[in-house]
Amino acid sequence: MSFFKNSKIRGITAFGLGLGLCFAAGCTMRPLYGDNAVSGSNFAGVENREGLRAQLASITIDEPQDRFSQIVRNRLVYLLAGGAGEPASPRYKLSLNAGYIVQQAVQVNVGDNTEREGRASSGTVIASADYVLREPGDKGKEVIVQRRKRSVTSSFDRPRQEYANLQAEEDAKKRAAQELAESIYLSLAQTMASKPGLASR
Repeated sequence: MSFFKNSKIRGITAFGLGLGLCFAAGCTMRPLYGDNAVSGSNFAGVENREGLRAQLASITIDEPQDRFSQIVRNRLVYLLAGGAGEPASPRYKLSLNAGYIVQQAVQVNVGDNTEREGRASSGTVIASADYVLREPGDKGKEVIVQRRKRSVTSSFDRPRQEYANLQAEEDAKKRAAQELAESIYLSLAQTMASKPGLASR
């Protein structure tokens, strides 16, 4: 009994020391998900570099082809411009091809043998996007600045009620779309930060 008590005390003490060191070093904690998980203001260094912020805000995005792409695009527009909307005089153009698939993650038996046997208890939305960033080049030709692919996953539970089941899947799609946009934003910011002339601005 004393062994477990001593172990518990040591664990609490270690956690307290670690937390104290973190605050002493100026650590900050930020949510991994949610509307404030990634934004223009908390991407490291962006808020203090006007040149980089201006470059990101000058990106225009092609019109979406479906609702999922619309969610991705809306989130990207917000992040790139810091909530100011689309640029009036864009310099860069982003072509975006986003999509998703829904996979059943787990199979379980629910109820007796006659009631929805083998119904999936959870699912996973796998979202991905191919995108190309271009800027004007010589003689009116566009130059590719970045061409990449990003993907994210978002899991969800499947309740027995049909409406709740559909709503859970839709919520997972929205989360995946927003997280996909955030991943693209970070990639674009890193690319812009490495462009000549912005390294020290």
